Amino acid sequence: MTMMIQPAMPLRILIRASAVVALLGLSVPSLAEPAPAYAVKTKAVEVSVSIDERIKADTALAADLVAEGKRWADKNRRDAKGERRTYPELFRAGTPWSFDRRYATEAVVADRYVSVSRWDYTYAGGAHPNSEVDTILWDRQAGKRMSIRPFFNKLADGGPSLTAMRETIIAALKVEKKARGVDDDVATDWFKGIAPSLLKIGPVGLAPSTEARKSSGLVFHYSPYAVGPYAEGSYDAFVPWEALKPYLSAEGRAIFGGRRPETAKTQ
Repeated sequence: MTMMIQPAMPLRILIRASAVVALLGLSVPSLAEPAPAYAVKTKAVEVSVSIDERIKADTALAADLVAEGKRWADKNRRDAKGERRTYPELFRAGTPWSFDRRYATEAVVADRYVSVSRWDYTYAGGAHPNSEVDTILWDRQAGKRMSIRPFFNKLADGGPSLTAMRETIIAALKVEKKARGVDDDVATDWFKGIAPSLLKIGPVGLAPSTEARKSSGLVFHYSPYAVGPYAEGSYDAFVPWEALKPYLSAEGRAIFGGRRPETAKTQ
């Protein structure tokens, strides 16, 4: 991660995840304050990595995520140490840089596929904290990470399935932006970065369903700055499985069904 060098804040700022969530109006899934799975604290930095209880119960998944979190934490520790040595004035206010990574279960489908969101909350001496969201899809049977490709017959860049996803995503984002009072012309300018490509369409996960062992569709997460200015916070875009039905593989048809629970819409 490249760190931007900015003037230190004159006041000590509490950068626990709950404070950042409140500040940004983020839609991060609810996650209590568990003891971190890994933590580092020095004069330059405070870093923590947490996983929820459902992840802890899955030994292989927990080990994978904690290992990733440790690499992330140790890199930030090294980077902060180097910055403190080179630019000590950035740390004279006595506030170490803060990094908080949280993994939360979004859905478990067919007792096999686990959809996880990964939220990073960071403060490195700038005008405000930042956050970033990504997703991980875990195949319990294979014991490894996977993409959504097996759920579709074809998922070629620019193809019909990804194009349909993009259209539904943008329609959902327009509705949400209108609800937030954002002008439609301004909103449209932010959608140019959403491309019909698996690598450019946005972090995607499986949405929970009212039907047991099923997923109600795909949910795409967008961090602040991804589809709007920082002040707008983060966005989620839900694509119901019915919109994907023409493009689903046999495995996709097996795992999708039902409706998205009302509680999932407000998280």
